[in-house]
Amino acid sequence: MTEKATFAAGCFWGIEAAFRRINGVINTQVGYTGGDYENPSYEDVCSGRTGHAESVEVEFDPNLVSYGNLLNAFWNIHEPTSKNRQGLDIGSQYRSAIFYHTEEQREKAIRSKNDMNASDKFGREIVTEIEPAGKFYRAEEYHQCYYDKKGVIH
Repeated sequence: MTEKATFAAGCFWGIEAAFRRINGVINTQVGYTGGDYENPSYEDVCSGRTGHAESVEVEFDPNLVSYGNLLNAFWNIHEPTSKNRQGLDIGSQYRSAIFYHTEEQREKAIRSKNDMNASDKFGREIVTEIEPAGKFYRAEEYHQCYYDKKGVIH
C-alpha cells in the first residue's frame, strides 16, 4: 500500500526531480494546491492571485521510505526561511509549505519543523506553512518530469 505526501518549495520542476531520485518514491506529479481557485492553469498560478503554490505530490511506499525521510529531503532541497521566495522565483506561488494528508503527517511535519528550528541549521526562523492537503490540480503535461524531458541534471 502506498501513501501520498505533498510539498511546495519553489519551482516544482527541481523539487519533483529531487523527490523522484529517492528510493521508495513510486510516482510524482507536479501541480497546484493550497488556494481556492478551481482548475487553475500555469498562467493563473503565476499571476499570484489563485492562492495556490507550485507543488509536488509524492506517492511513496512507507515500507521503503518513511514520511520522516521525505521531510528531511524537503528541508534539504530548498530554503525554508525565505517567505514567498526561492532564488529568483518570487511570489506566494513559490512559498514553502507542507500539505499533510493525515493527522500523523501533520504531527510529524510540526515536530520536524520544530526540530529544524531548534537545530538552527538555517540560521533563521523557518517560515514553512503546514496546512491540510486540499484539492490538488495536476499541472499541464509539459511540466511533468520536466527535467527528465529536457535532460537537465539536478
